[in-house]
Amino acid sequence: MMNLFIRPFSPDDLEDVVQLSLLAWAPVFHSFEQVLGSKTYSLVWPDWKETQRAVVEKICQEHEKTLVWVAETHGMITGFIACTLNSQENGQDDTGEVDLLAVHPEYQNQGIGTALNHFALEKMKESGIKLAIVGTGGDPGHAPARRTYEKAGYTALPIVRYYQAL
Repeated sequence: MMNLFIRPFSPDDLEDVVQLSLLAWAPVFHSFEQVLGSKTYSLVWPDWKETQRAVVEKICQEHEKTLVWVAETHGMITGFIACTLNSQENGQDDTGEVDLLAVHPEYQNQGIGTALNHFALEKMKESGIKLAIVGTGGDPGHAPARRTYEKAGYTALPIVRYYQAL
């Protein structure tokens, strides 16, 4: 693996993390449009970049329960992961959830996502978390995400969400 360093997120990282996430998730939103069709897609995500920017900014600024780490390669932020401890997803205090994960497109398929997953899982274990969960899409744009979660040892439970423009 390349020269990879994982460290806690700093507020100075925010714009780099937002820009990286927009680049990384562009294929996902393109896939959503292909799957849903333009009419339904535009109703669900009228401006995906604005929505995703707001999601990333909110998650990165919630420091009480959310932990965010960035991956650096040669001093450049190449990925990030955000996790919520005690997410209460299953009604239990000992559940952690991966909220966001993104790797810069130029650095994908080099093990950064898997390294971030393993790092976050270790941090969860150290915090007393007993169950880690993550949700992702079943569309073609999410195939890399599914691969990295499976490499990190997650077990998939297929769930389908339907949309219909009226």
